[in-house]
Amino acid sequence: MSEKKIFKNLDDFLGTHFIYTYDNGWEYEWYAKNDHTVDYRIHGGMVAGRWVTDQEANIVKLTDGVFKITWTEPTGTDVALDFMPNEGKLHGVIFFPKWVHEHPEITVTYQNEHIDLMEESRVKYETYPKYVVPEFATITYMGNAGQDNNEVISEAPYKGMTDDIRAGKYFDKDYKKIKK
Repeated sequence: MSEKKIFKNLDDFLGTHFIYTYDNGWEYEWYAKNDHTVDYRIHGGMVAGRWVTDQEANIVKLTDGVFKITWTEPTGTDVALDFMPNEGKLHGVIFFPKWVHEHPEITVTYQNEHIDLMEESRVKYETYPKYVVPEFATITYMGNAGQDNNEVISEAPYKGMTDDIRAGKYFDKDYKKIKK
């Protein structure tokens, strides 16, 4: 597992695994899987326990060392993240539909296995007004997982997982999951 120190171009950013904590205390884990796909786990906040793989996203370099990622989830949630890894910061805006804000428990699952439920809920419940969460975050971990590494986000989050990752107890030197 190697730490990336300098980010300039998109190639420096892709394949990086991050853990960050928003100023409101919500903790997220996020992986730039490739130039059009992201994986993530949510460890704290309104939808803690949710995890997603192979989310299609738009990933661009805004300027040297600054990257913008945007996507829309099957829930109808829109996300915009501005990563500034050289500064150890990011700014995110999450646009939760009204139904997710009122029924977050529906989304706390491995989304990929429940797309139909997300789409049904999006139709069944109210979408507006959106619950908008704009927050700065501090990056607490950056690891060079390499692109298209399906072991990075491969199981549900558990209590203490992010501490295990930061302590080097979750991945081996080749960024493969250590079997427990």
